[in-house]
Amino acid sequence: MPEITLGSLFDGIGVFPLAAFRCGIVPLWASEIEAAPISITRRHFPDMAHLGDITKLDGGAIPPVHVLTFGSPCQNLSQIGNRTGLAGAKSSLFFHAIRIIHEMREATNHLYPVITIWENVMGAFSSNDRMDFRAVLSAFVGSEVPMPPTGRWAAAGMVRGGCPDLSWRLLDAQHWARPRLARRQRVFLVADFGGRRAAEILFKPRPMLPLPAPCGAGGLSAPAGDRGPFLDPRGRIPVTRPFQGFRMRGAAKDGAHAHFQNSFGLPTDPFPTLLAGGVSPFAFWYEDDPAGGCVRLPTELECERLMGLPEGWTKYGADGGEIRPAQRYKALGNAIALPCAEYIMAGIVETLGGVT
Repeated sequence: MPEITLGSLFDGIGVFPLAAFRCGIVPLWASEIEAAPISITRRHFPDMAHLGDITKLDGGAIPPVHVLTFGSPCQNLSQIGNRTGLAGAKSSLFFHAIRIIHEMREATNHLYPVITIWENVMGAFSSNDRMDFRAVLSAFVGSEVPMPPTGRWAAAGMVRGGCPDLSWRLLDAQHWARPRLARRQRVFLVADFGGRRAAEILFKPRPMLPLPAPCGAGGLSAPAGDRGPFLDPRGRIPVTRPFQGFRMRGAAKDGAHAHFQNSFGLPTDPFPTLLAGGVSPFAFWYEDDPAGGCVRLPTELECERLMGLPEGWTKYGADGGEIRPAQRYKALGNAIALPCAEYIMAGIVETLGGVT
């Protein structure tokens, strides 16, 4: 089978390339501007080219790829951001990715990319009075997409009959692996420029890959080895209660005592979404020693586990130096959960088959 290739815009710490690599897709290049994420990705993919600032790229001049991924900045779409939508300085970079896709297709006689994947926060459904997601769909298909009769965007849907064929789906990372990952609700949109396979890629059930082993000395995952649990109980039974930080602050502001108490979390609650701007604390104690418990933050290693990433993925840069904790937390808060990306990559490999 000919190799399927991938390019990653707004690459971050290389989660889309990692998911592609684990499914047999070859990552060719990435575009990112932050130094720490670039260094992390270079360590794991030394042969992958880094193209720099997306605003300076010409899609017709860079190597064409079968699969092009981009998780454009979400600061202006997030429900905890400023909600200025696609007109915001950060989120408007989405249109540079669309430009690059069109330029690449024009330069390759409309052969590449075959598949594109856009990823963003759940707030993309509702920002700018729900018009931003309509703008996203319209930008992909090159014509106006009407609002649904309900006036709201469903958690999954399709735009069929044109080119590309579009499907989107809201995936919550907590449901996509064992042990359970952190809550992370993200919109994934698949655009198929070569057929009507987007729904098959995004909706068809398929087996999940096992969570990756810890990173080896030279990067990527070790070929074998057991992945540790989220916390190391050393034979004892740990109890964790994640705090729901935003719920807690809102309840405190409103003076809602019952909601404030409930924000301390239940044993069945998932860990809150990891954020680039901060880390949520949790209560931790051993079952046989409740008085010896504490309130603490998850470590960088535990955050990697909560995202389904290999242990140590963000610990070192390309030069072997350790990445600072603040940079690791920020990079992980901006990343996507690996199992969700792998599910889509596996669908692309299964669907594209021998495409060239």
